[in-house]
Amino acid sequence: MTALFCDMTGSTTLGESVDPEALRALLTRYFERMREIVERHGGTVEKFIGDAVVAVFGVPVVREDDALRACRAAVEMRDALPELGVNCRIGVNTGEVVTTADESLATGDAMNVAARLEQAAQPGEVLIGEPTFSLVREAVVAEPIDPLSLKGKAEPVPAFRLVSVLASVERSHVSRFVGRERELALIGEAWQRAQEQSRCELVTVVGEAGVGKSRLVSEALSAIDARVVRGRCLPYGDGITYWPVVEAVKQLAVLPSDPVAASAIRSLLGESDVGTSGDEIAWAFRKLLEEQAPLICVFDDIQWGEETFLDLLEATALLSTGAPLLLLCMARPELVERRSSWPATLQLDPLPPEQADVMIGDEVTPELRKRITQAAAGNPLFISEMLAMAAENAEVEVPPTLKALLAARLDQLDEPERRVLERGSVEGEIFHRGAVQALAPEETQVTTRLAALVRHQLVRPDRAQLAGDDGYRFRHLLIRDAAYDSLPKALRADLHTRFADWLDERGDALVERDEIVGYHLEQACRYHAELGQPDISLAERAAARLAAAGHRAVDRQGYRGAAVLLDRASALVRPHRTDVALELESAWLAASLDVRSGLERAEAATERVGAAGDHSGAMLGKALVLYGRLFSGGTGAVDEVIALCRAALPLEDDRGDPRRLALLWELLAAAANFHQQNDDDAEASLHALNYQRLAGNSRSETWLETALILGPRPADEAMRMIDEVAGWRPPGSQDLPRAALLAMRGHFDEAWPLAEARSSHLREATGNISQEAHRYLSLIAEIEGDRERACEYTAAEIEVIARVAIPAATAKSRLARELCYLGRFDEAERLLEEARAVPSPGSGVRVTAASAEALLLAEHGELERAEALARTAVATAETRTDNIWWQAQTLEDLASVLERAGRTDEALAALGGALALWERKQCLPCAARVREQIDSLDVAAG
Repeated sequence: MTALFCDMTGSTTLGESVDPEALRALLTRYFERMREIVERHGGTVEKFIGDAVVAVFGVPVVREDDALRACRAAVEMRDALPELGVNCRIGVNTGEVVTTADESLATGDAMNVAARLEQAAQPGEVLIGEPTFSLVREAVVAEPIDPLSLKGKAEPVPAFRLVSVLASVERSHVSRFVGRERELALIGEAWQRAQEQSRCELVTVVGEAGVGKSRLVSEALSAIDARVVRGRCLPYGDGITYWPVVEAVKQLAVLPSDPVAASAIRSLLGESDVGTSGDEIAWAFRKLLEEQAPLICVFDDIQWGEETFLDLLEATALLSTGAPLLLLCMARPELVERRSSWPATLQLDPLPPEQADVMIGDEVTPELRKRITQAAAGNPLFISEMLAMAAENAEVEVPPTLKALLAARLDQLDEPERRVLERGSVEGEIFHRGAVQALAPEETQVTTRLAALVRHQLVRPDRAQLAGDDGYRFRHLLIRDAAYDSLPKALRADLHTRFADWLDERGDALVERDEIVGYHLEQACRYHAELGQPDISLAERAAARLAAAGHRAVDRQGYRGAAVLLDRASALVRPHRTDVALELESAWLAASLDVRSGLERAEAATERVGAAGDHSGAMLGKALVLYGRLFSGGTGAVDEVIALCRAALPLEDDRGDPRRLALLWELLAAAANFHQQNDDDAEASLHALNYQRLAGNSRSETWLETALILGPRPADEAMRMIDEVAGWRPPGSQDLPRAALLAMRGHFDEAWPLAEARSSHLREATGNISQEAHRYLSLIAEIEGDRERACEYTAAEIEVIARVAIPAATAKSRLARELCYLGRFDEAERLLEEARAVPSPGSGVRVTAASAEALLLAEHGELERAEALARTAVATAETRTDNIWWQAQTLEDLASVLERAGRTDEALAALGGALALWERKQCLPCAARVREQIDSLDVAAG
C-alpha cells in the first residue's frame, strides 16, 4: 500500500492570531477538502491527528496504480491549500503494512517513513520515497534530493521532490502469439543441425520476466515433431543442484545401458547408497540422452541453476556425439551477468509497438489499447494480464507496473479463490491440490476453487510431482510471487512449517526432499526471526534437513552446493549453539573451493567453540586452520595438527559424535598423507570411513587406496582391504588402484585393460584424464619397466596439473629421474630447475629431486656430490616417510651412482636393500628387475 501524510504548516502561529471559532471553521474546511481529494483518487483517510491527515491507498483493496493515485492526490492537496489561506508539507511512501481485521489501522515501516518524509519536507513541498518513485517514475516529474537522515533509520533514506504528475504515462510501447519469426527460425535451425549432423545443440533464450520466453519455446516446439522432456531450476536458495536433471530422467523412465552409468543415475535418483561424482552424473546423463535420441531437453529458469548443473549443460553440449539432441534453455539476464561466456544465447527483446498492438487486438476500445501499449512496453505478460482484467471490467485502469497489475488482479478474486491461490504459492510455481487442502483445511471446495483459477487463467493443470495427487502451475512465476507477497509474514511462517510437515508425510518419491523441506523450514525460521519470535526447535529441524542434503551432495562430490547447504544449516543453529562438526565441515568444503574463505570460517568457528568451553572442538578447529594454512602459502606445522587431533581423540571418543570423529580422523589422514606416512594414512582413512558411515554419510574422499599402494602393506593385503571397502565406493572408482596392484603381482594382461578402460571412461565423462589416472598409468608402466611409456604419462600428468594452476614440482622431479635413465639429461636438468623453483612443504620434492640430481651429477662426473645427494634422498625417504617406492627407488639410484664410481660391493648392498623392500611389498616385476641387476653386477665383479 501507499501512505500519505499531510501536515498543515504554521498552525500554531495561526492559532495565536485567528479567532478560535474562525480557526475551527478553517480546519473543518481543510479536513473536508483533504478528505474529498483523497477519496476522489481512491484513497482512505485513516485518521486525523491534530491538523495532520493520514491517508492510505491500497487498503482495504489494492489497485494496480495506488502509488500513482497517492501522488496525484498529494499534488492536488498541495495546490488546493493556498486557496484556503494555509500551506502544508506532504510525505508519500509505499511498502508492506499490517492492518487490523477491519483494516482500520495500518502499521509498518512504510507508514513510519511516510511520516518522516512529511516532517522533512519544506512548506509547499511533497517528498516521495524511493519505493513510490520506482512505481511512478514514468508518470511524474520528480527531482532527487540528498538522502535524508530520518529518525529510526540507520542509513540515509533516498527521497524525491514531487513536482507534478503527467497527464499520461510516457512509456513507449500484448492473447495471441505475434512476431518472433527470427527467434522461431533460429530454434528450428538448431534442431535441424542437430539432426543432420547427429550432434548436440545448445540454445538459451534470455529475456526479462514476462517477455515471452516460455511462449516462444512452446510455439517453437509445436512446429517440431520430436520427443521432449523438461526440467526447471528452483528458486529455493542455493544447494539444489540436480533437480532439473532428476525431472528429465524421471520423464525418460529408463536407465542407461552402461552398468556404471546406470549406477550413477540410480545414485542420483536416490535408489542407491553408492556414492558418485558430479563428473560421473554428467557423463551418465549424457549417455542416457544419447541413447534416447532424437530428443529435446527443455530447462527453464537456469539462472537459478547451481554451477555444477550449468557445467553439466555445457559438458553435454560439448562432449555429446553421434546423437541428435537439442538443449533448449530459458533464463533471465542474470545468467549472462553471472557467466558472461555462456554459449549460444538468443536474446528475446520486448515486442515492438506495432506487434504489441496486434497482440492486443480489437477486443478493447482504441483508447484502452493505446494505454495498454504505452504501459506494457512490449511485455507480453503485461498485455495478456491487462486483457484478462479488461474482459472482466471494461473501465479498468492501466497500471504503472506489472507487479501492481498482478496485485490488482488478485484483489478481484473471491476470498476463497484468493486463499487457495495464496496457499498454492507457498509451495512454489508448481503446487499440488493436496498441499493446498492441507494448508487450507477449512476450505471444502478446493477442486472447485482451482477450476475457477484455471478459468481466470491464473493457474493451469500440470504434471504432479507426487503420485496420487493433482499438480498445478502458476501461469507465470510473477503471479505466484504476487500471491505470496500478499501473505503476512506470521502466516507465511506457519504455512511454510505446515507445508514442510505435509511434504515429509507424502514426498518419499522426491529425490531432493531434504533440500526442499529444509528450505521451507528455513523460510519459517527466517520469518519468525524477523518478527522477533525465534523458534529454536524449528531452527534445529531446518538445520538437520539442510545438513543431510549437504552431506548427500558431498557423497556425489558436489562440493560447491554442499558448502552452501552446510553453511545455511550452520547459520540456523548458530544463534543458540555452535555445532562444531557442521561449522568445520562447512569450512573444510569452503576451503576446497576458496582457501581464504574456508580458513576465515574455521577461525571464526574455533573462537566461538573455545568461548563455549568445548575444548576438544576448539582443538579440532585449530588443527583444521593449521592444515589449511599449509596449502594457502602460509605457515603451519603438520606435526602440530597431528598433536592437536591426538589430544582431542580421547575427549571425542567419550563424546561419541560420529561426525566429529570422522572429521578428526580425516584430518589425521590428511596430515599423514602430507608426511607420506602411508600406513598411518590408511589407518586414519579407514576410521574416517567407518565414522562417516555411522553418521549416515557415504563420503569417499580419502587417500586410502593410494596409501595402501604406496605404503608398506603387501600387495595381497592391500587388495584385500580395497575389497573390504568396495561397497562404499562408486562403481569403477577402484579400477586404477586395482590395476596397479595387479601389475605389482605381474598380471599386466589384466592390469592394462582395466586401467585403460577406466582412463577412457574418464576421458569420455570429463573430456580429460585426471591427474590421478595419469599417475596410476605411469606407475603401472614403471612397474613393467617401460620407462618411455612412464615418461609419457608423467608428462601428461604435469599438463593436467598446470591447467589448474598448481605447481607440479614432485611430478617434474619424478619425470626428471626417469629421463636420466633414458639418457635425456638436458630435459631432466630443465625439469629439475623448474621443480626447485617452487617451494614445497612436503617430502616429495626433497626425495625425488635429490635422487634425480644425484643421477645428473654422476653423469657429469661429480661423483662425490652425487653420492651425498643420493644418500640424503635415501635417508629422507627412510626416516621421514614409509613410501616404499621412494625408499626402494632411492636405493636403486644410490646403487647407480656407486656403480659408476666403481664401488660394486656398496652398490650391491644398496640393491639388496631395494630388493628386500620390493619383496616385502610383493611387487614382483620390480623385485625381478633388481635381481637381474644384482646378478649382472656379481658377474661383472666376478
